[in-house]
Amino acid sequence: MKIITLALLAAAAVIAPSFAVAQDAPGLTKKDSYRFVIIPKVVHPWFDKVNDGAKQAAAVIKAQTGADVQIDYSAPQQADVVQQNQILESSIATRPDGIAIDLLDASGNRASLEEAVGQEIPVTIFDSVPPEGMELTSIGNDFCEQANIAARRLVELLDGKGEVAIMMGVPSAPNHAIRAECHQKVFAEHPEIKVVATGIDNDDIETAQKQAAAIMQANPNLKGWVASDAAGPIGIGQAIQEAGKTGQVILVGLDNLPEMLQLIRDGVADSSSSTKPEMQGYWAVMTMWQKALGLDTPKYIDTGIAVLNKDNVGD
Repeated sequence: MKIITLALLAAAAVIAPSFAVAQDAPGLTKKDSYRFVIIPKVVHPWFDKVNDGAKQAAAVIKAQTGADVQIDYSAPQQADVVQQNQILESSIATRPDGIAIDLLDASGNRASLEEAVGQEIPVTIFDSVPPEGMELTSIGNDFCEQANIAARRLVELLDGKGEVAIMMGVPSAPNHAIRAECHQKVFAEHPEIKVVATGIDNDDIETAQKQAAAIMQANPNLKGWVASDAAGPIGIGQAIQEAGKTGQVILVGLDNLPEMLQLIRDGVADSSSSTKPEMQGYWAVMTMWQKALGLDTPKYIDTGIAVLNKDNVGD
């Protein structure tokens, strides 16, 4: 967290002069205040980190230009695309200066996204890829490579053989689906690795714990786990601890929530292949602001992947 925060501030220091110049350039739509909406998949601590990054970006814009920036963070109570679209459509009706959203279902979100674009509201996608054919800026990381790192590490720890399971997250969510598919492809490269079960946790820790406990009970020879979402490995780790299988069932996790880091410190998880949620929130606001000014933005911003293990998670 500290490292990421410092990285954001360093990046801000580098780009701030160009922002100050850009927003004073002729032909741009300059305002004294902006209001940006952040819509995550669900109420979840990973998205709280995204919101932290969004607030940091708002502070940078304020410091460099004097413009007030309001961040409206509105999360569905459940990972439900209907709820998410209701929030999206309500946000469109308020005419914000930009909307950033993490898609629960590219097909299910498309109509509401097209409505926002049709009303000329800048839209940025974060932690996901845009629906096919929609030219929207997206911010995230290589989700397949993130999964590959975790799955390959598990194969290495199992010496290339054994029964494994995959927690799928929200199967309709583009980033979760990509990770789950890439986990499968890595395991398929190793004939003595057998995927015996998959779970669906809908990005909810309690559901992940229940799913993992049931799968381990039904598959007593299970040797390892990977996950496709941030809630999954935390629930899996809890289930491993409750079953007294720490050291017997290996977990390679995902993301950098405090519970995930503690599982690594406790030896329940070997490591984690992590996104950088604060950076995603930061650049989501920066791209919305640039669009609001009338500037073009990149098609894709890659915030990278961090590999976390006992050597770098701290005490």
